[in-house]
Amino acid sequence: MSSAGLSPSAPPRSFAALREMLIERQAALPKRLAQVAKFMLDRPDEAALGTVAELAGAAGVQPSALVRFAQTLGYSGFSDLQQVLRARLRERWPDYQERLSKVKDETGQGADSAPVLTRLVETSAQSLSRLSGSIDPTAFGRAVSVLARARMIYLLGQRRVFPAAAYLSYMLGNLGMPHMLLDNVGGMIDVQAGGIGPQDALLAITFTPYTPATVKIAAQAAARGVPLVAITDSAFSPVAGLSQAWLEVVEADLGAFRTLSATMALAMALAIASAERRLSLASS
Repeated sequence: MSSAGLSPSAPPRSFAALREMLIERQAALPKRLAQVAKFMLDRPDEAALGTVAELAGAAGVQPSALVRFAQTLGYSGFSDLQQVLRARLRERWPDYQERLSKVKDETGQGADSAPVLTRLVETSAQSLSRLSGSIDPTAFGRAVSVLARARMIYLLGQRRVFPAAAYLSYMLGNLGMPHMLLDNVGGMIDVQAGGIGPQDALLAITFTPYTPATVKIAAQAAARGVPLVAITDSAFSPVAGLSQAWLEVVEADLGAFRTLSATMALAMALAIASAERRLSLASS
């Protein structure tokens, strides 16, 4: 691919084309922009999810350098460039037929064989082991405090993580904690979330590639001053920077089938600790 075919009016719209362009042009870029290009190639996941300020700090440049870099490549701005990087993240997860093939490759047998259960148990154990080392006790305490003091806890988790949000609803209901599950029945999630106010709390669960509806609702709530607790997988998650407390969960996977074991364990711990804290506050 020649750089002549990539004029400012036609920036790359795939990561492969962007990568090829950066490799081709890197030597000719000014020092700071070359520094940004190297960062983009070395750490594309972070570049896809971070804010301009966060990424500028990580790359060792001024925020304006990121904007200038994107515009040099023909994008309208840095957010336009990020769309290409985020599309790469979404495309990284194979479809379910591919995942079944991966399971067979990893276990040496079909997905209907007993070793699959053994491997899934091992994968779940790995997720739980990671969890014990990834949770910051201070962040966990902040999360519990936010949830315990909330007038109403709104629970948000779509697609793969919906079972964790639904389980939290079950736990909080039995523990007498006022809450509402944003289940999006009838496509009404915007209406369901519309009444969340600063006296409430939103607990949002989302992992790569980050469900757009979850990110949108979390951002809208944060803009209204709603305290947010996030369960997510990276400091560069779009909901991490919006939250009063974010808790890191990185689930292990078998053939790209990610477990929910660590997420469910954390959900149970949050429900129990928040209920205990609420009782303590009520009696003090």
